[in-house]
Amino acid sequence: MKVQDLVTLVPWTIVAQLCNLFIQLLLIKRFLFKPIGEILEKRRQKADEQIREAEEAKAQAQAMKESYEKDMAEARQKAGEILATAQKNAADQSERMLQEAAGEAAAIRARAQSEVAQERRKAVNEAKNEIGGIAMEIAGKVIEREISEEDHRKLIEEFIENVGEAS
Repeated sequence: MKVQDLVTLVPWTIVAQLCNLFIQLLLIKRFLFKPIGEILEKRRQKADEQIREAEEAKAQAQAMKESYEKDMAEARQKAGEILATAQKNAADQSERMLQEAAGEAAAIRARAQSEVAQERRKAVNEAKNEIGGIAMEIAGKVIEREISEEDHRKLIEEFIENVGEAS
């Protein structure tokens, strides 16, 4: 065997090898690349679906967060309104109680003044009667005679008028 026989090109061998290469490429494409491509496409679709689901979940979470924040703001507002109403009611009730107390104090003061005035009139009347009696005794001793009832009344009235003007 010669070295040249090993290096020579045989056209039928080249054609057979090219045919063999094309058949292998077709078989590889059909049985290897096509199923792998389908698997990769399915994985890409699945990943896209998961991304879409994650975005939807994120959007729902954002909507829930906004709803929660809105509810919290409404709750704060309602709590503020309730607090303001309670404070107003407390202030009104306090004012009403103060007014009632002031009214009661005024009524007590008026009653006390009325009682004092009544007691004063009573004391003045008692004093008038007592003074009238004393004045009659003194007048009787000074005059040493009996005074008529009418003179007695006139003297008492004059004395009371003088005592009333003096006080």
